[in-house]
Amino acid sequence: MVDLLIAVAASLTGVAFLLALYRFLKGPSVADRVVAFDVMTIVGTCVIVLVSYLLGRGIYLDVALIYALLSFLGVIVVARYLERGL
Repeated sequence: MVDLLIAVAASLTGVAFLLALYRFLKGPSVADRVVAFDVMTIVGTCVIVLVSYLLGRGIYLDVALIYALLSFLGVIVVARYLERGL
């Protein structure tokens, strides 16, 4: 049962990545591209967590946490740049 849920989560993560990639490439504005990039980093974090579970390596959760924090800071920096033109 758990293997089925992991497979469903992985497939939904893949679909979410493809949809975000489409919006990133075809987004009409820069803000759409920034949001799509943020979604892709969240999906990347989910992939790291799924790999951590599948391999049974808890150390990868630390990698996912650091990746999520850096991506959050990156999106905040870009949002401030777009807002104020820094």
